Amino acid sequence: MSPRLRKFIGMIAILAFCGLYVVVVVSVGDHIPDHWAARLAYYGVAGTVWGVPLFPLIRWMNREP
Repeated sequence: MSPRLRKFIGMIAILAFCGLYVVVVVSVGDHIPDHWAARLAYYGVAGTVWGVPLFPLIRWMNREP
């Protein structure tokens, strides 16, 4: 598979994952207690963790043929 095609497929996968991730985070966020510290902690962690599942995909996208 050419690097260009691999990067295109990876870009589509990243966009799909980010869209789904946002929907899930907001849906779960509706059930967080209505306290500023709880919401800050939840959205702080959710905003940081989103990149971890993408590391293998990004490695695959940038792999040399």
